[in-house]
Amino acid sequence: MLNNPAAIGPYRCGRGAPLLWIAGPCVLEDVAGAMEIATELKRVADELGIQLVFKASFDKANRTSIASPRGPGLRAGLEMLAEVQSRTGLPVTTDIHDAAQAAPAAAVVDLLQIPAFLARQTDLLAAAAATGRPVHVKKGQFMAPGDMKNVAHKLVEGGCRDVLLCERGTFFGYGRLVNDMRAIPQMQALGAPVVFDATHSVQEPGGLGDTTGGNRAMVEPLARAAMAVGADGLFCETHPDPDRSPSDGPNMVPLSQIGSMMKRLVAIRTAALQ
Repeated sequence: MLNNPAAIGPYRCGRGAPLLWIAGPCVLEDVAGAMEIATELKRVADELGIQLVFKASFDKANRTSIASPRGPGLRAGLEMLAEVQSRTGLPVTTDIHDAAQAAPAAAVVDLLQIPAFLARQTDLLAAAAATGRPVHVKKGQFMAPGDMKNVAHKLVEGGCRDVLLCERGTFFGYGRLVNDMRAIPQMQALGAPVVFDATHSVQEPGGLGDTTGGNRAMVEPLARAAMAVGADGLFCETHPDPDRSPSDGPNMVPLSQIGSMMKRLVAIRTAALQ
């Protein structure tokens, strides 16, 4: 049986709990950049009274082109995340891509994230569950909401009951994702808290030829809908200058705009849950 609310470090996400906000840059670049983002996100979270988990990837393993930058790698990336964690006091998360990465990542991060393309990978889920850390699984772009019951069952069988499921869009034709907001209550009905990934939902995979495109103007409209439906958490990526980010720049919210956006989203969620 799944825990709801689920425990993530000092936080609780799910029934009756405050909004869980998972936010940060798409990929780690350096400690200074990560600290700039984490410090501003923490200021916003403290001001709004919401729970913040800092997110950044050490490796972008599914880039469109082989020439695309991927990140600092497992060891250097985990060292950066540990420093952010130590200096800010924030829980941190990162995504893992194969079973061998689960244990070393879990030694540092408070929450393990499973990418959408890997949501059905049994060995990866089992390795993540075995670490004792909570696990956040993004629904595959090729999966229906109800299909995530089997994902959750694999994690529970592996010993993990603190599971977050994530809606991040479904492929619609070529190079376009579509969000069906019914997925949020449908996955909540499986017993798990549900996170909405607002920035990856606006991706246009391969839309720029050798990189993924997107439309960051649609991040807030989709996030507003998710808050109104009652999502338990919100995932969004941000960067001081998204157009200079090595990964997913077209989809990210500029850091200077993140505070005002979150204020509006928290107000919608508060009203919706009254």
